[in-house]
Amino acid sequence: MSKSISKTPSFFQRIPHAITMLFGIIVLVSLLTYILPAGTYERILVDGRQTVVPGSYKTIDSTPVGLLDMFKSIPLGFKAAVEIIFIVLAGGIMFGFMDRSKAVENAVGTLVKKLGLKNKHMIIVIMTFIYGILGITVGYENNIAMVPIAAVLSLALGGDLILAAGISVGAMTIGFGLSPINPYTVGTGHKIAELPMFSGALLRSVLCFSALGVMAYYNVRYFKKIALDPSKSLGKGLDDSELGLSRPLQEYQLSRKNWMVISIFVIGLLVVLYGVFNLNWYINELSAVFLVVALLCGIVSGMGATTMSETVLKSVALAAPGAFMVGFATSIKVLMEMGNIGDTISYQFSNALEGLPLYASAIGMSISQSLINFFIPSGSGQALATLPVMLPLGESLGLSRQITILAFQIGDGLSNLVNPTLGGLIAMLSMCRVPIDRWIRFIFPVLISVFFLAFLALIIAVAVNYS
Repeated sequence: MSKSISKTPSFFQRIPHAITMLFGIIVLVSLLTYILPAGTYERILVDGRQTVVPGSYKTIDSTPVGLLDMFKSIPLGFKAAVEIIFIVLAGGIMFGFMDRSKAVENAVGTLVKKLGLKNKHMIIVIMTFIYGILGITVGYENNIAMVPIAAVLSLALGGDLILAAGISVGAMTIGFGLSPINPYTVGTGHKIAELPMFSGALLRSVLCFSALGVMAYYNVRYFKKIALDPSKSLGKGLDDSELGLSRPLQEYQLSRKNWMVISIFVIGLLVVLYGVFNLNWYINELSAVFLVVALLCGIVSGMGATTMSETVLKSVALAAPGAFMVGFATSIKVLMEMGNIGDTISYQFSNALEGLPLYASAIGMSISQSLINFFIPSGSGQALATLPVMLPLGESLGLSRQITILAFQIGDGLSNLVNPTLGGLIAMLSMCRVPIDRWIRFIFPVLISVFFLAFLALIIAVAVNYS
């Protein structure tokens, strides 16, 4: 008689659905408003932004969040995240028009045909670094429109949507998080610390590109694994309809209309870059450009009014789950503000670092910033809230200001890989139709590897008194 052996699910297989995970965090934060004392730092206006005054923390009357307020935070979260929610929809609409025109499919098919499937591993490595460089130079949410292209490319190579997320979202998150010229974390930190802007770039650059190398290695490794055994794919059951190639590679070529659509898309990206770097454009301006690009792509492709209308609604339907997740995740930030416990958490973490040995204090500071990032997911917001406290604390522990900012950047930037409260991460994962629970199962080994690499960089920084 044969016995059926029940296999115990692994830790990663027990990760709950994204909705369940976020709702659990909402409940946890609501409970914390009853457990943690409400507190606040005094803030002053510096260059138009509210900055914490060191040593000014004080407790205030508790403002615990009741059951009704807990659920009220969800619509308030959608209200607070409306700009990011709409850019998800706008990016989905733009890609929907480009997909309907067949320009993306024909471009990817032609590229793979030219380079050859025998070079697929090289293509994965090159594209990982290209997306990483986009994160380093262009930003984070600014690149949201580039994510679906990775989905088409991954499927064309024989990969899945998880690989697409690794190539695009993983690389851009690492590139942006560890960028030596990140204006939100390094730039804000250097301004607070009164250091030369983007100084210490060599160590940061080596760390950033080494981490992208780790990401590229894991992407190729995962691709080889699912190529040998498709049952090991983490993307099983995900909706990849209309993203794959629909005909044999040798049949692909770019038509005149395809070139026109691609040209409009590239010009749109150049306009976005000019606006971001010269006109202080942000989310709403990017959404507007995406919509203009979508309209022009529809016109040059010869779509009628009815076809264009149907394309808009179909694209919105595909992007809606991701847009919902962005608003849902933002409700956690609203809860923190309602309960007045964000400053309390920062204060308690800074106290926990006192008395640690020199090397342990640098690593501990980075870990504490990672944990704070789940409650304050904005890089610049976290810098303004924590660095005025962490910089003098670091100096009292024997750490230079440059090391404190590096520890902050590592903690903030790398934890973004798995941060369910970060609207940009949720938005970009939604563009390649990957839920965050599947994403965490894929990216967790990368996260651990890159953190070890970053901690090594921190140890070197302390050893040479990086300043």
